[in-house]
Amino acid sequence: MVFKSKGADVINAKPLVQLSRIRLYAKASVFLLLSFIALINTAQASPVNIINTLMPSPPQLAASSYILLDVNSGKIIVQYNADERLPPASLTKMMTAYIVFSELAKGSISEDDLVPISVKAWRMGGSKMFIREGTSVPLKDLLKGMIIQSGNDASVALAEYIAGDESAFAEVMNQQASLLGMNLTHLKNATGWPAQDHLTTARDLSVLARALISDFPEHYKLYSQKEFTYNDITQANRNGLLWRDQTVDGIKTGHTEAAGYCLVSSAMRDNMRLVSVVMGTKSSRGREQETQKLLSYGFRYYQTHQLYAAGEVLTSPRVWAGASQTVDLALAEAIVLTVPRGQRDALKVTVEVDKNITAPVEPGKSYGVLKISHDGEVLDRRQLLATTAVEPASLFSRLWDHLILFVRDILGLE
Repeated sequence: MVFKSKGADVINAKPLVQLSRIRLYAKASVFLLLSFIALINTAQASPVNIINTLMPSPPQLAASSYILLDVNSGKIIVQYNADERLPPASLTKMMTAYIVFSELAKGSISEDDLVPISVKAWRMGGSKMFIREGTSVPLKDLLKGMIIQSGNDASVALAEYIAGDESAFAEVMNQQASLLGMNLTHLKNATGWPAQDHLTTARDLSVLARALISDFPEHYKLYSQKEFTYNDITQANRNGLLWRDQTVDGIKTGHTEAAGYCLVSSAMRDNMRLVSVVMGTKSSRGREQETQKLLSYGFRYYQTHQLYAAGEVLTSPRVWAGASQTVDLALAEAIVLTVPRGQRDALKVTVEVDKNITAPVEPGKSYGVLKISHDGEVLDRRQLLATTAVEPASLFSRLWDHLILFVRDILGLE
């Protein structure tokens, strides 16, 4: 009996030891798991992530109207009275330049063309290139005189060469403004010389600046040139930011008594290009200081990302009753977004594909939607287009697929 009792004790002790070990391992595992969760929570609460979300209010400028936007995404970062119609002064010459660039691109004029100088152009007051009546000046020199020296005489000479006279050129300017979507702009001359109802807005000027940069990148380089010499007279570019900020490469200054001091600028840092429009400041130095406030704010607190390239395939959904079982869906244009720094990972991307895509599939037709949102706000919405055609399958395959779809529909299956 004693032997059996001891034997029983020995036999029963093994599972007890094993159970104790299991409990010990379980406790250790729970402790490690809780420690890991606490570590994750600590990392999520890291001050680094919190800092990335802090952002001050936009700067308030001593100006009548202003706007700041990203050229690539079109995102408006700051705006104030952006739709107030104001006299643009020599900012008008941005439109004159845009039309000249357009004519050059069409081939209807050449940079080497010799432009005759009229009495009207020669007599223009204000800022001048100092061209002489009765002479002919190469068009490329007139462009530099208008853009770098802000020459009113050069602007009139270019307008007359393209349209016959300045009034006809003003009609072309307004037509071009309409095409660009500058809906609150009405121009009466090529220079910005004070005239009744010669008005535009900060928003419209930002549209024009963006078009100048995007449509004519080679010609746009003229705006970064700091000085130009013509007829042995050297004049400096009136945009003082070209000397004070190496990232600034344009665009145009303006000043009249009615307009105040105005400046449209563009700068590029780390592949991010911003355009600012500041209208109605009290001095030439003031327009530069207020512009710097806008540019500094935009570059410091925002960042532009290309999320998807044009033509990039984002999904390949099932095609029913088709010769091919799938079709690639892609974007027609790249998606570029400007968001607060550190918020790219917070963007939510949703792809919605049409239910039960059935052949034939047409290339270029939309079969889905891509949505990008942040904090519940939809930032961009794009159609997803078929990259190729999908022809119908054989009769038997089509019947079989339609039968499957019929059954799925009855059963409520996706």
